[in-house]
Amino acid sequence: MKIAVVAPSNPLSREAADKVQAIAAERGDCQVVIHPQCFLSNGHFAGSDAERLAALREVMADPSVDAVWFARGGYGSNRIAEEAARDLPSAARSTQFMGYSDTGFLLAAFHNAGLQVAHGPMPQDAIRSGGDAAIGRALDWLVRRDSASLEPRLRSPAIAFNLTVLATLLGTVLEPDLAGAELLIEEVSEHHYRIDRLMFHVTASANVRSAVRIRLGRASDIPVNDPDFGADEQAIVAYWCDRAGIELGPRAEIGHDSANMVVPFGVKTD
Repeated sequence: MKIAVVAPSNPLSREAADKVQAIAAERGDCQVVIHPQCFLSNGHFAGSDAERLAALREVMADPSVDAVWFARGGYGSNRIAEEAARDLPSAARSTQFMGYSDTGFLLAAFHNAGLQVAHGPMPQDAIRSGGDAAIGRALDWLVRRDSASLEPRLRSPAIAFNLTVLATLLGTVLEPDLAGAELLIEEVSEHHYRIDRLMFHVTASANVRSAVRIRLGRASDIPVNDPDFGADEQAIVAYWCDRAGIELGPRAEIGHDSANMVVPFGVKTD
């Protein structure tokens, strides 16, 4: 199996790239090809918008590529997502795409276009604590669709996003249809008051209110607020779900960490 890695947002570290390829080589069941674009630098981004888009379109059109694995998050995939999903090459229809965080913009665009997408670990996670397990979990899903890689309590066809990315998607051409879906959310490096503000915006959406339920994953690296907000992320999400009449499900096993599980869009596990 051939897995192509591209960086639609920020550059991939060479340390992470080397580690991922070593893990794949040891497994022997897949070839992970790191596109040279992953190491480009243009200000904040892994190359210009045109370079990032060209690399992505190149691997999408390659019939020898079985999966496209987004290198890392950061910021930038929204700048190319709409064009990336336009006039799709036929090879993309049989390709699996996976990432999380900022690459949620591409997951949404490709899901809307009928492609196979999943929220799950990315190559940059290799250098996190516990990164080997995250990479193994991702490859287990990409190579053989191992159900052990999946978030374990998906009750309905699911869709998963970083909360900030989801809030930014709403009202744009990339906004996915959430009717009948289980919506999983996670967050990182945001104050509790900002999570509260995001939930106000997200739960005011009629589209979000059409979801079967919301499940909160992990909210990590939360800055200290002065004064203290007085409620943690679980209480905040529960508050806004209750106000909007949205069912709040059990905590989800997703987040910006090496324990991040895979959530294929539109798939349930029970």
